[in-house]
Amino acid sequence: MNTTHTMETTRSQTNVKANASNELAKVGVRTIGITAGLIGCWATACLVAGVISSGGPVALVRNFVSAVIG
Repeated sequence: MNTTHTMETTRSQTNVKANASNELAKVGVRTIGITAGLIGCWATACLVAGVISSGGPVALVRNFVSAVIG
């Protein structure tokens, strides 16, 4: 008996481009998330420093209002 074996090869370059695009999007989202986290930490540290230097949260609000009004 003669049996023949055939092998099919398919190439999909669009998958490679789509995967690269997905990976770049993931890196971008992670970068933005890390940046937002760092900015949030910095804002919290600044707020705590303001509360400490003004003498408490009520004094901070009072000083803020007087700075805005003039």
